[in-house]
Amino acid sequence: MSRRPADPAPVPQPDAADTPFGLQSVCHTLSDANATLERFAWLGDHLAIAEWTRITDEAETVYEQPGHHTLSCYLNGGYRTERQKLPGRFGAPSRLCALPGDHESRWWVRGEMHFMHLYFLPEHFTRRAVQELDREPRELTLADRTYFEDQRIANLCQSLMFERWDDPDGRLRTNETAHEVLSLLLQAQGVSRAGAPLKGGLSSATRRRLHDYIDSHLTQSITLGDLADVACLSEYHLARMFRVSFGAPPHAWIARQRLDRARMLLRTTGLPLAQVAVQCGYANASHFSHRFREAFGAAPAGFRQAVREIEAA
Repeated sequence: MSRRPADPAPVPQPDAADTPFGLQSVCHTLSDANATLERFAWLGDHLAIAEWTRITDEAETVYEQPGHHTLSCYLNGGYRTERQKLPGRFGAPSRLCALPGDHESRWWVRGEMHFMHLYFLPEHFTRRAVQELDREPRELTLADRTYFEDQRIANLCQSLMFERWDDPDGRLRTNETAHEVLSLLLQAQGVSRAGAPLKGGLSSATRRRLHDYIDSHLTQSITLGDLADVACLSEYHLARMFRVSFGAPPHAWIARQRLDRARMLLRTTGLPLAQVAVQCGYANASHFSHRFREAFGAAPAGFRQAVREIEAA
């Protein structure tokens, strides 16, 4: 695994021009609390990562509905930092905080701290809710948790500090690890939404039939009519209810399933790119490579090499 450079390049600052969600507020909040942004990177897939340090005396930090989820992992220090509504509970290395996008909180930040943030959107739970938990995305949200412990998540977060985020291969490896963190986070800290019963979606049995049909027909062209026949609905109603229950319209969901299968095949097999393209329903290797690079910012061969480096580390 590569180490961080001794003399890092200037830290890129998230700004309104290139920010797909409101990181400016978090960065300004932490800067007002005398925290220093050591490193920052966009990882693709609307994921962002930041490394922060703080060495000054007590300050109050306030978060007010930042609009994106944040996972915080303490790397060093934080022993005297506490959330105001939870007095007497303090930070420490490897302790984690999960902060939903609509949360509000006040903190007393004291002493030296070294921590990392992973920023992501509610939509990052969408496919995982359906595929990994057999739940509708609208059923789940991120729990608001302060200083919880999960050694698997903490270990992965700490490993991200040894990656070069300014290097395309390192950024790709970081993206892969971040997705693994989000899967673990959904399983451990995903909670059911409070409120009125959900209405207007597909039944769980129909959702599973559609999911299985798409998965088994990715090598072929899949039409809205095909899906409507599986669900025993009209095309109009299927399109509307599919979006509600899967969190995306049919064409977008299928496109992402093709990319997810391609990532899996590149990660776990040595198949030539032309065969990967066929098994994922792309017209040819060129079309596959274009779509893959467009989605992940790297060519399939580069992705495969990055994964091998992760496994060898």
